[in-house]
Amino acid sequence: MVSLPSAAVPRRPLTITPASVIVVCVASLVSIGLAVLFSASSPIKGGPYAYLYKQFIFLALAIGAGWLVAIVDLEQLRKFAWIASVVALVALVFVLIPHLGIMVKGSRRWLGFGSIRLQVSEFAKLALVFSLAHYLALNQSKLHDFWRGFVLPAAWTGLFAVLVLAEPDFGTAFLLGAIGMILLFLAGARLKFLLPSIGLALLAFVFLVLHNPNRLRRITSFMDIEANRGDGAYQLWQAILAFAAGGVDGVGLGNGRQQNSFLPEAHTDFIFAILGEEMGLIFTLLVVALFVTIFVAGLMHVRRAPNLFQFLLVTGCLLLICLQAIINLGVVTGMLPTKGMSLPFISAGGSNLLLMGLLVGIVINTQRTWERPKPLVRRRALTEVVA
Repeated sequence: MVSLPSAAVPRRPLTITPASVIVVCVASLVSIGLAVLFSASSPIKGGPYAYLYKQFIFLALAIGAGWLVAIVDLEQLRKFAWIASVVALVALVFVLIPHLGIMVKGSRRWLGFGSIRLQVSEFAKLALVFSLAHYLALNQSKLHDFWRGFVLPAAWTGLFAVLVLAEPDFGTAFLLGAIGMILLFLAGARLKFLLPSIGLALLAFVFLVLHNPNRLRRITSFMDIEANRGDGAYQLWQAILAFAAGGVDGVGLGNGRQQNSFLPEAHTDFIFAILGEEMGLIFTLLVVALFVTIFVAGLMHVRRAPNLFQFLLVTGCLLLICLQAIINLGVVTGMLPTKGMSLPFISAGGSNLLLMGLLVGIVINTQRTWERPKPLVRRRALTEVVA
């Protein structure tokens, strides 16, 4: 008796999704960051292994947090948007209280739990995006109204920005304000409300910078870097020297000299300069290309959003990654005034790495749920209509 071969089970073709592209780019950035961090932190007290172990611990936590976010139901999680926002606001207030918030170099940005320090403003970024996306989706039919569609969400964004500004952290406050206005614009708020308010906010921001001696010195030094290379522009000048020494191929991992007490914050805010010195122009362009790829893949992904809430949420996550990267790269290369802001996935820092894990987890979640087969019923529109 001859048995007939069973019919081959058709396999689902392998498809490359935007989320998978983002995950590959993130993994590449993290790998580059760990290699450069080991070298950049070598002269620091405790040695490179101490920082590397700490980064690995937070990387494991970030992967775990991202995995949890990737499997939850975002529409169910949405019920806790206001609770999470209030907790974030309370934490931002706690940071400003003496003996409670931890001050480092004149700024109160951290809360301590034993030997662990968390930068509260990092998690406030996600809380703002999450609550703003929830509010704008619920009130979509009222977005042309001055009070419901503009004043309330703009004031909510301003509350987060002002508390962060009081730390003081001008860069993160600017980032929060920019993302809030972009989400308002994408949701459909009127330009006749947005444009004047953006102008007034920029004027207020400039006024605060001009009346803050440290920030003003950074601006004036930025205007003439070479003349101030021994004073206000010292950090930026050393970063430029690092890029010049690296050339195209770099001097090799561990062979750089800028981290040896020449370049301050070499393992955090200015780690991109160490990467340029040791790994050269090729790897610096690779890092830029990876962030550009994340942005493009994210744009392709959000076009398929099933409702306004998830569209704004994923867009906000994408902006938190890419705008922060743009600011850091602009500062380190001398295109923007010096401002302390870490480079996502690469700089040392547990709080930012945890935040990035959550953001990537949200993207993975939406990729998984948006591709889920749907019953044969009328498809929901992109936006939500609330009676």
